[in-house]
Amino acid sequence: MKNQSNSFEILQKMAKSFFLPISILPFVGILLGLGASFTNPATIASYHLEWLLGEGCFPVMLNIFKSVGVVVFGNLPLLFAMAVALGLAKQEKAVAVFAAGISFIAMHATINVLLNAKGVLLPDGSISPGIAPGRLTDVLGITSLQLGVFGGIVSGMIVSYLHNRFYKIQLPSMLSFFSGTRFVPIISILSAIILGFIFEIIWPIVQIGIASLGDIVMNSGLFGTFLFGVIERALIPFGLHHAFYIPIWQTELGGSMEVAGKLYFGAQNIYFAQLADPNTTHFNMDAVKFLVGKYPFMMGGLLGAALAMYHTVKKERRTFVKGLYLSAALTSFLTGITEPIEFTFLFLAPALFGVHVLLAGTAFAACYLLNIAVGTTFSDGLLDFTVFGLLQGAEKTNYPLLLILIAVYAVIYYFIFRYFIVKWNILVPGREQDFAAENAKLYTKDDYKNKNNVNASQQDQRSQAILTAVGGAKNVLDIDNCATRLRLTLQDGSLIDDAALKNTGASGVIKRGNAIQIIYGPTVSVIKSDFEEYVNLVIETA
Repeated sequence: MKNQSNSFEILQKMAKSFFLPISILPFVGILLGLGASFTNPATIASYHLEWLLGEGCFPVMLNIFKSVGVVVFGNLPLLFAMAVALGLAKQEKAVAVFAAGISFIAMHATINVLLNAKGVLLPDGSISPGIAPGRLTDVLGITSLQLGVFGGIVSGMIVSYLHNRFYKIQLPSMLSFFSGTRFVPIISILSAIILGFIFEIIWPIVQIGIASLGDIVMNSGLFGTFLFGVIERALIPFGLHHAFYIPIWQTELGGSMEVAGKLYFGAQNIYFAQLADPNTTHFNMDAVKFLVGKYPFMMGGLLGAALAMYHTVKKERRTFVKGLYLSAALTSFLTGITEPIEFTFLFLAPALFGVHVLLAGTAFAACYLLNIAVGTTFSDGLLDFTVFGLLQGAEKTNYPLLLILIAVYAVIYYFIFRYFIVKWNILVPGREQDFAAENAKLYTKDDYKNKNNVNASQQDQRSQAILTAVGGAKNVLDIDNCATRLRLTLQDGSLIDDAALKNTGASGVIKRGNAIQIIYGPTVSVIKSDFEEYVNLVIETA
């Protein structure tokens, strides 16, 4: 059990580290989508916008949007290196991020010199004819191996380990200037040189293995697409879904494709390369099948599930739970953030979550069968559908079929969820035997708080209640968050008081040994900041 707990803690930390670079993708993706769409002559003509987008400042601004999107997506490995170092560093996180950036550059500089020494790179800067296409790439102006986000993740992990070990180191008086945090970038650069040697030796072999595995994934057809959707949803309760899909979205595991004369790896990278290419006539289905499958249940299915749960509540109680179900359904539809509604039935009715996981897999398979090619940045909600479906046109995406599928899944979810709720007498909110109106109002009150600012005393009260429920400040080792969860690493996980945490507005608590995730919803980042400040204050005044 201890080994399982430690493994879960490590995976949880990795997943939360991935979330920071992932969280910028929606905004950057929208910039790229708008820029690519409205600088494309075909799109401009189809919307009769030549008068507006022919000349002037608008086309320049749209080209800036497109360029920013392309550059950010092209440098995700560096962003992952810094984000992993940030997420895994225990203290002095800014130093860890700085060291990760330097280490990443030093690693690729080392690989570049070794490639030159081996004759892989010719004196004129060109690539030897014997090198397979796509094995090398440009990283911040440095010709290096195509490591993808793996290179960034490994670099960030090593830097975070060195940082946590040496950020308080005391050197002899002669070298005392380089003690503490100043030593971290130095040891990180030295480690990056060694890592560069290791990658240069082993990565060509690893690339062959990844390419073979990627071929299996890409050729898995309908069943593989279904399985991807099932696993991605099944990992939601553990917060590990980011760790699952990122390698497929960002590395050769998600396939490879040449776009506009350049080879791209990873499902999402291929999609955004095609998005930026004005010559794209239809997005590559082999890549988009890993992106599009969440639209049917995020925009349709979970709305049907929420309505089914609402309709199984007695009429005299519906007033008290209407706000809970409506806000959760709209959150899923508009933003693609599904955890508020998923966790509503996950903790009260795990069997329903199992049904949902299987239906999610069928949604991925259905989109693949129907050749629906609507991409996404992060979550498949109305905003992404508008930018990557409607604006791209039916010929490129087949989005009209997706609208039909969304409606179909709303109906399927409604009747399946209603049937099982009644058949199994599942006590979803409002159906409890000990139901009390004031309990339902707690959800409504908490939803209201999530939409409005609360004063400092209320913030302190909540933070104090959370801290008490997790065993006090001495029991808290690490504080972080993802999109909807407060993630804590504790000294002793047995001290957690689940009931007290739910009284703070949490919809659920996940425990794995000393790792804990408290589900609060989309405003968790504010709760995390308040809690972290409160814990630091408690420690300082102790």
